[in-house]
Amino acid sequence: MNFEEAMNQLEDIVSQLERGDVPLEKAIDLFQQGMQLSQLCSQKLTQVERKIETIVEQDGQLGKKPFEPPMEESGEYAG
Repeated sequence: MNFEEAMNQLEDIVSQLERGDVPLEKAIDLFQQGMQLSQLCSQKLTQVERKIETIVEQDGQLGKKPFEPPMEESGEYAG
């Protein structure tokens, strides 16, 4: 399952749980599925963050530095 599919399923689960009309046992199952999907998405994001590097030129040589996401004015991640 890719990141987008996992996020879509997670959003569906959240919507179902927010409606509040799900029987308790099904809600628990949905919650467990949601936690697994959340963990999967987190792992995939971590993998991507490790792969993303910005190539910069330093003193005439190419170098690498870790990707740093853009910051909002409040200093928090904009994503």
